[in-house]
Amino acid sequence: MRIAIIEDEMPAVRLLKNMIKKIRPAWEVCHAGGSVEEARAWYAEQEEKPTLLFLDIELSDGNSFEFLEKVKPKGMVVFVTAYDEYAVRAFSVNSIDYILKPLDIDRLRDCIEKFERNSSALFNYMSKENDWKGIAEFIVNKEKKYRTRFLISRGQQLETLHVEDIAYFFSENKICYAQTYKDGNFILDFSLDKLCEELDPDQFFRATRQMLVCPKAITKIENYFQGKVAVFLSPPYKEQVLVSKEKAESFRKWLNY
Repeated sequence: MRIAIIEDEMPAVRLLKNMIKKIRPAWEVCHAGGSVEEARAWYAEQEEKPTLLFLDIELSDGNSFEFLEKVKPKGMVVFVTAYDEYAVRAFSVNSIDYILKPLDIDRLRDCIEKFERNSSALFNYMSKENDWKGIAEFIVNKEKKYRTRFLISRGQQLETLHVEDIAYFFSENKICYAQTYKDGNFILDFSLDKLCEELDPDQFFRATRQMLVCPKAITKIENYFQGKVAVFLSPPYKEQVLVSKEKAESFRKWLNY
């Protein structure tokens, strides 16, 4: 199985490559360049074409849609992008998927499993049907919209909870809670996966499977055993929060953005 990554930032290439190898150690993962022309030339030279391509949308000399228009690659295309789900859903069809930055290994695993469930013939057909140019124009011109508030219950009353007042979200026993800075926590009728789609990724990071954190709530971080990162929050969480080794690099990058 040959996998190609088209990305102009080498730390992002290394992170994605390491994540893929962790999920599927036997796969061959190649970096096909960080520009449209590099990727086009690399693809033309390959006798055995990659069956799965991970593309950053913004490349050093244009965007990945220009590569797709020129090459018309066979196989499944996955966009690794900072564009939000609201815009990217325009091209989330059978042959296409997307992963939002910062990268999440669980989301990547879902993407790979989707690829494995479908046939290459279906990918080839759907890839030909896509209007890459139209998709590019839609995404570039689409205004990003993120959730700014929630309607919550407080006793017998309904109130508005603003996202800016939330320190972090956490899940317990399949129930999602919003922890505020001053007023305790509130139950939300959302999953963390859904919140990841609707919240600004600059403001909330999926630190663990059970938690989304805001940078304002982080008081300090410390290196932990086996490459993990310990996160300290205010208000404090009742358990230790540990960012996995796979997420540690993207977490630090997110904090330093």
